[in-house]
Amino acid sequence: MSPVFTTFLALTALASSAVAAQPKPKAPNGLKPGPAVYLIANEDSGPPLNNGITFFQASGTQLTLLDSVLTEGVGIGGGYFGVSRVISPPDGSACIYASEAASGDIAALGMPSQELLGQFYGSDDDSGASNGIGLAMNAKFLYAGFPDSNTIATFAVEDGCQLSFEGDTSVGGLNGGQVSGMAAHGNLLVVTYGDGSIESFDVSGGSPISNGDLQNSTGFVNDNNNMPSSVDITQDGHFAIFGDIAVGTIVEVADISSGKLAATVPFIAANGPNAGQNNVSSSTVRLSPDESLLYIGNSQGGSVTGAFFDKATGKIRSGCVTPAMNSYYNAWWFVGSIATRDTTGTGGVVYAAEFPGNIAIVSVQSDGRTCTLTEAAGSPAQDPFVKGLLSIWVYPPRPF
Repeated sequence: MSPVFTTFLALTALASSAVAAQPKPKAPNGLKPGPAVYLIANEDSGPPLNNGITFFQASGTQLTLLDSVLTEGVGIGGGYFGVSRVISPPDGSACIYASEAASGDIAALGMPSQELLGQFYGSDDDSGASNGIGLAMNAKFLYAGFPDSNTIATFAVEDGCQLSFEGDTSVGGLNGGQVSGMAAHGNLLVVTYGDGSIESFDVSGGSPISNGDLQNSTGFVNDNNNMPSSVDITQDGHFAIFGDIAVGTIVEVADISSGKLAATVPFIAANGPNAGQNNVSSSTVRLSPDESLLYIGNSQGGSVTGAFFDKATGKIRSGCVTPAMNSYYNAWWFVGSIATRDTTGTGGVVYAAEFPGNIAIVSVQSDGRTCTLTEAAGSPAQDPFVKGLLSIWVYPPRPF
């Protein structure tokens, strides 16, 4: 584990203590959800508070707070950057799932009602209380990665957003790492372990079966400071893209068209204006809906990078980087997950979770050759309910 990441975990513990000592504020009155786009944040509130899921309505470059829905679970207020703690099915069905690591459950909520529909558990052995429970989905199953037990729990998705626990699969990195970022596409599940190693699984039968391709990434072999953290998969299932915990902005691409992981190809994804100042680490990645841009959360640099992606070849070239975003290292410390407002084109607006309680709003301009990322007026939006924010989601989701 890198010294920077160890520091993050220590700060996470402080943030959890802070949120536990404060009463939960109330949502404003008079705001009603409309037929629009919703941004959803997993508050990840630590004990003794119950966790909640915050809903915003997105319009233009504005986020309007709607409400916080309390669950009966408890979060941890931090953990791995590359772990997705809130997700919805790729077919756009009206379900939201959020992991709650301290209580070890998955909360299900309906859309657009924002109603809590149930909480679901894996086995008694499943544990993710140290670094968070990561989530991935295909059309039929939800996968939950529990880092402490190094297990992936499989849940069948049923009517009414209900989940049925199917069983556990034991996993582990080549270098002793814990299950971290995950992404599913069709019959393939791709996993990072936070120790430089990655692996894929056949999920055609539901439960993951290793494809026998557990390997160290090329970026890790070349430089032990580069460790894949998050992962995204192209719409056609040809490439897996990894965001690395790194000194700079390093992403790696693996061909998965054979149904398993080929060796990764690393790319330096940030050059030009602002690069080198704020592009520290690249722990979270998210493709634009048209796959022309790869958005990268510079976890320890306070910025967002947009790199051009060629979906035919899997090659990445530098595009644009924001300056350090508003109030960086004054009101917030780390960039978490990335989401886009729109389900077409470049996504129009990029949202970035800012630990411990903000959401950056960044406008995108691109002509396919050059791009700009501009933080919107009024950014960041504040989530008043949370002091450990790392994971956000947009509904309706990107269509893959």
